[in-house]
Parts: sequence; structure tokens; C-alpha cells
Amino acid sequence: MLQDLDWLYADMDKILITLFSTILIYIVVILITRLNGLRTFAKMSSFDFAITIAIGSVIASTMLLHKESVVQGVVGLATLVTLQFIVARTRIKSDVFDTLITNKPILLMDRQGIIYENLKATRVTEDDLYAKLREANVLNRSQVYAVVLETTGDMSVLHSEDTSKKLESEILKGVQLVPPKSN
Repeated sequence: MLQDLDWLYADMDKILITLFSTILIYIVVILITRLNGLRTFAKMSSFDFAITIAIGSVIASTMLLHKESVVQGVVGLATLVTLQFIVARTRIKSDVFDTLITNKPILLMDRQGIIYENLKATRVTEDDLYAKLREANVLNRSQVYAVVLETTGDMSVLHSEDTSKKLESEILKGVQLVPPKSN
């Protein structure tokens, strides 16, 4: 009967190793974030989002899987953050590279209404769109200036109760107005 509960308990050695690993990885994450800046965990692009998930996975496996050493975890973290740094710098310097690696935001709704072609192209349902409008406290579709599916997968809702206001074109800079071409 007690053997069935082995998954529930851990011996003191494993607990101490987990505690030590967690403290070390925590310190390393703080150091890496201080060196690389807050962008380390920002969700600015799909690449950043993927790196953030990968960093979380490395941290978790280093803390909990005693087969992996703390040194391996630190090397994994440093490698991921270095790759993120290199990609971010290269994106800044090369529009071609930026286009290859980064999804572009796409307009899902504007003053005229829902852009069904773009919903279909991005596999976003009308129900998803309305849920986001409710989350943004939109009371009327006429309040909506634009809904943009961002590169991170988040939806931005630009709206105002004062419908006489104009949306500056710069706000939608880089946003695709037509659906991306299918492959």
C-alpha cells in the first residue's frame, strides 16, 4: 500500500537538491534578465513568445529533474537568451530577416465591421472576436476602430465611446489589412 504512494513523497536529499537548484536557477534568471534587459521575457513577437516558453521549460526541468545538472540548465538558459539577443539585433538591422522570422499583425475588424477573410485566414472565430470585445468593455460595435491580431496571438481592441475621434494611421503601421496568402 505504501509503495503506491511513492509518487507523493520525496526523500530529504531530493528535496534539498530541488531547493538548491531552484535557488541557483532563480539567481541566474535574475542575472540574465539584468544583463539582457526586460525584453528577455517580453512577448513582442512569436519568436519572443517561443523563447519565453523554452526558458520556462529549461528552468522547470533544471529545478525538478535531477538528471539535469544546474550547470546544464545555466548553459541552456544562456544559449536561449543569447539566441534571442542575436535574433532581436538581426531583426533590427535586416528587414528581410525580420519578415522571415516575424509574423505580421493582421486587422480583424475596422470601422466598417468584421473582416471575415482575415478571420478565416487567421483561424479566429467570430465568437473569439466577440469575447475579446466584451473583455475590452466594448458596449457597441460602433465604438470599435480596429481589432488587431498581434504577432504574439493577442488581440488588441482599439475603441472609444466618443465615436467622433479619429484613429491615427501610425497606430496601424505594419498591420496587414488583407489576409496573408495561403501556401
